[in-house]
Parts: sequence; structure tokens; C-alpha cells
Amino acid sequence: MITVEKLCKRFKLTRKQKQEMGDSSSGDTIMAVADVSFTCQPGRVFTLLGPNGAGKTTTLRILATMLKPTSGTAKIAGFDTVKQPEKVRSKIGFLTGSTALYDRLTPSEIIKYYADLHGMDKAKFEERKKQLFDLLGIHQFANLRIAKLSSGMKQKVSIARTMIHDPEVVIFDEPTVGLDVITARNIIQLIRDCKKQGKTVIFSTHIMGEVSLLSDDLAIIHKGKLLFNDTFDNFLRKMESKSIEDEFIRIVGGEA
Repeated sequence: MITVEKLCKRFKLTRKQKQEMGDSSSGDTIMAVADVSFTCQPGRVFTLLGPNGAGKTTTLRILATMLKPTSGTAKIAGFDTVKQPEKVRSKIGFLTGSTALYDRLTPSEIIKYYADLHGMDKAKFEERKKQLFDLLGIHQFANLRIAKLSSGMKQKVSIARTMIHDPEVVIFDEPTVGLDVITARNIIQLIRDCKKQGKTVIFSTHIMGEVSLLSDDLAIIHKGKLLFNDTFDNFLRKMESKSIEDEFIRIVGGEA
């Protein structure tokens, strides 16, 4: 389970950032996440939907212990992300497009390294590795150096690294970005499988098709604030527009 209560994150602006923001900047800081609260339940997929710069990635990085909140709390499987970060990291798999891979290692070496970090035994590791490499089509380039791989191949390796230790909480930040259609479909199926296994899943996206395919619960975030937080079924019932995309734009005030 993920529990977020009154989460806030304020960043200090550089001089260049203030110049780029122009009249929209009224001080030396910016509130990236503002008083955000939500709960993600096991066996359900929680979607965080918002335009670029809405606060999605900042929120997920706080959950993954990569950032500390300015105020508020976030708990993963009962562990506080600030007070018990190592416990949190043992429970989660986190995928983000900005996580780099070491160019001189191969996919097999990287996956083994992360399995060792999590203390996986050999038999369990080999089973999980085969499952993930089969699903993602990694076998054909498993022994090539990362530096030789395409961006799509690297994304596949990042996903395998995220899932190798069979985490009970999975955090996906734009998981299908850079992937071909077939692999993106496999990722959708992977998320569905996580749900069937009773895992807690939260993912961010700006792709409306993924929202309708996967969402049990939906939160819409814009300028750091939650504008909607309910079940996806209730979102559909309350819609005032003809499509999910039009309703999203209506809720964020046409600024998406």
C-alpha cells in the first residue's frame, strides 16, 4: 500500500530558471507538489495523470526516496520514505526514464547486479530473469554492452531491472516512452499481471489510451495540485465531456 498525506515539495530556483519563467515567477522558489494526498491499494492500478511539469515525476521520486518532501508524509508498505528509506527501497521497483544504465556492462550483468543487491537466491533469480527476458525480448541482446543498445532496448533493460526482485510495490514513471508498439503492449500486460498478483501499482502517463486500459483509480495533477482523486469508474460517471481527453483538458482548465 502507498499512503500520501499533505505532501509538499518546494524547489529553489536558479537565476536562469527565474529568467526563463519570467512573470510567472514571483519568488526564489517554486512549489512543485502542493498538499497532495492519496492512497494506492494492493491489487489496484493507480494512475497519476497530468501534463508535462504538473508534478508527477516529483511525486514519484519522493515515493522512491530519491527526493525528500518539504512537508507531509509518504509511506510505502507502512514504512516512511524519509525515516525508513532502506526499508522502502526493499519493497519497491521504480522505473523512470532518467535512470541511467552503466554503458560498459551488459543487460545480463546489470540484472544480476541488482538481483544481488536485493539478496536473491540463484534459483529465484534465474526464474525471474527468464520470465522478464522472454516478456521483453531481451535474450537477443543480453550479452551486448549497454553502450551498443538503442534507447528502446535500454528501456527494456530498465524495466527488467525494476522488476527482477519481484517487488510488492511498483512505481512506473511513463513506462512505455520510447518503446515500440509490441513492447509497449507487453508492458501493459506486465502491469495487469502485477495487479493480478496483488501488487500495489502506481504509474504516471500522459497517454489517454493507457488511462482507460489500466486505471482502477485516477488522480489528475496540475501545477502541483490534485484536481481529481477518485476511482476511474466515478471519473467516467462524472464526465461532462464526450471523451476522456476532453474531460482531462476541461479539468486542467485547457492548459494541458
